[in-house]
Amino acid sequence: MSRLLVPFLILLLWLGGCGGDPGPREAPLAVLATDGEALDGSRVVTQGVVRHFEEPLHYWIEDEGLNRVELFPHDKVASLLGERVRVEGEFAFSREEGRRLTIESIEVLDD
Repeated sequence: MSRLLVPFLILLLWLGGCGGDPGPREAPLAVLATDGEALDGSRVVTQGVVRHFEEPLHYWIEDEGLNRVELFPHDKVASLLGERVRVEGEFAFSREEGRRLTIESIEVLDD
């Protein structure tokens, strides 16, 4: 039986690799706020208005419902305060540190 299992596992690994990168998932901030644990480690695209706080310095985006996700690195977003942006990046959730998005790309949206 194990002689059949090894080729089957190799086939599954090969098929899994053929799909390539599925790309980022669209995820509104409300979903990231309520289901963050399930999306931890995912590449996502979301949007909101850039806000910041000085002490300690941090930047985030928020929606009308005040759902928020912190943004990193700061130098990619610091000049966009008050702007509505669309952000793509890797999402991370931690009960201790909250929700954060490491920016891969960011685009200012026209209102």
